Amino acid sequence: MQYTTYFLVACLNFIATFVVVAANNPWPLEQRSPFNAKLQTSKPVTFQPLSQVQKAWNLCVLVPHLKDAYWIGIDYGLATHAKQLGVSLELFEAGGYYGKAQQLEQLSHCMSAPFDAILLGSVDPLLLNSYQGQISKPIIALVNRIDSPLITTRVGVNWYQMGWIAGHYIQQAVLRKSTKTSPQLALLTGPERVGGSAWVEQGVLAALEHSTVTISSIRHADNNRDLYRDQLHHLLNDHIPDYILGSAVAVEAAVGELQHRGLDSVQLVSSYLSPATLRGLYRNRVAFSSDDQVVLQGKLAIDITVRELQGAAAYGDIGPKILGLKAGKKQLSNLNYSLAPADFYPIYRIDHLAKD
Repeated sequence: MQYTTYFLVACLNFIATFVVVAANNPWPLEQRSPFNAKLQTSKPVTFQPLSQVQKAWNLCVLVPHLKDAYWIGIDYGLATHAKQLGVSLELFEAGGYYGKAQQLEQLSHCMSAPFDAILLGSVDPLLLNSYQGQISKPIIALVNRIDSPLITTRVGVNWYQMGWIAGHYIQQAVLRKSTKTSPQLALLTGPERVGGSAWVEQGVLAALEHSTVTISSIRHADNNRDLYRDQLHHLLNDHIPDYILGSAVAVEAAVGELQHRGLDSVQLVSSYLSPATLRGLYRNRVAFSSDDQVVLQGKLAIDITVRELQGAAAYGDIGPKILGLKAGKKQLSNLNYSLAPADFYPIYRIDHLAKD
């Protein structure tokens, strides 16, 4: 077990090194339409990242939190590309998806302080409806959708599709087993009605619509491992499902809880990737994970914000292709933009004078 941990840390550090070396290679992306819609069509796009900027832009970044590997990976992508381009940024976190008042205060600060543009990882799709001030600067939606006519660019993926891909894996796994029973699936996808949780659930249900799988429980909690341990304790005391599909934080908590109870038959499926779910995949403790390449999302957000400040038209919905990762000793060549390196700590401020 110790060897496996060291192996994965070494692999993640290798990935980070490779990403730096390959920083100016084209990025494989998807352009999606219609904008901000749940059901979208996509086309592949080869995107050449910037290598220089017209001026030392100053960006404000607002995120829900930096509690888990998802947003830490976004932060790593933001910071590395900002440093490479000589762009300044300052990042503020709302403390969680229930920190709407805090994020509105931070948004007001970004509007009044000398920032050129705002990258907004919103805690609520309707956040701007509650903002009382004047929107005087460009706002790019970061990861989470924002329902406002003022927002015309969003860097991220389609969370309905993230859920559909995870649900489709379960549907196909059930078909392969050819069982006559109705397998049970419990959902622990994240905070209720905020972030991407609602669309993830809808995507899962759509993928399983014509299958024999039944949803035995739907539970919500903020992305906190202790909260999910409590949820799992009550869930498993109530019944033992065949599958648990949840956020990476929920799956991380479930790995230990299932092992403690000796429930090796329960299959775990993660709606997004984290270092712990990657270890779970490697050790066959996690069956499947969707992967939306968060490091690439962070890099792309910086690149596109700079382009729009320099006169480019709005980019609409754009982001990486969603990958599907199955359990086993996988090749890591597809994970170059998926996770921050193991030794990365969150960065809240980049000064353009600190460019390497």
